[in-house]
Amino acid sequence: MPYRGMYFDSTYLLVILGLILGLAAQGLVRYAYRKYTGVRSEKGVTAAVAVADMLSRCGNDTVQVQPIAGEMTDNYNPGNNTLNLSQNVYGSDSVAALGIAAHEAGHAMQKYDAYALLNLRSMLVPAVNIGSQASMPLFFLGLVASLDPLVTLGIACFALTVLFSLLTLPVEIDASRRGLRMLRESGYLNAEELSGARKVLIAAALTYVASALAALLNLVRLLLIAQSRSSRRRS
Repeated sequence: MPYRGMYFDSTYLLVILGLILGLAAQGLVRYAYRKYTGVRSEKGVTAAVAVADMLSRCGNDTVQVQPIAGEMTDNYNPGNNTLNLSQNVYGSDSVAALGIAAHEAGHAMQKYDAYALLNLRSMLVPAVNIGSQASMPLFFLGLVASLDPLVTLGIACFALTVLFSLLTLPVEIDASRRGLRMLRESGYLNAEELSGARKVLIAAALTYVASALAALLNLVRLLLIAQSRSSRRRS
């Protein structure tokens, strides 16, 4: 029995490692965001105006660009085709603001071009939402009730969230690539400013990397707990 407790507790090291990675990534993106929020672009065009123009140049002129409350809440909603920019980004002409807005415009172009991975990720959303809520209750109920099928089902549900996190990485990287290309081709940022915007987006991408790694570590933890339980039952 002491071994069981020690083993179960030791798996929390994986959770702690995931948390550390997430906090480090968040700290890095906030540092880059603060730094380049203070750097105004030479052109002096606001993120809202620039992103609407860049999308129009690409033939995608049906996207509605609008402000949204909060900080770093910027997003593109494919459901209603709106590009939502946070208050600190919408009316700002900073390098960080244009980089973030361009990234969201990259997502808008993904939908416009029917980007396969974006469509696949969108298809998985309903299943992932259910799986993320049901995975832990199913897993631990299976452990308590000694029902292996429930344990396996819980792990499978959680694996969906891991898959979603892994799919998110190339989608986000591609959106940044598209956004930076639009900024370069439109001339809204010069070479030095474009380098700053790239640093902001790389820092942001690291948060998704950290999230995917944390999800993988949690999946490993569930597998280790299930394996340990199975080994004890056979011994």
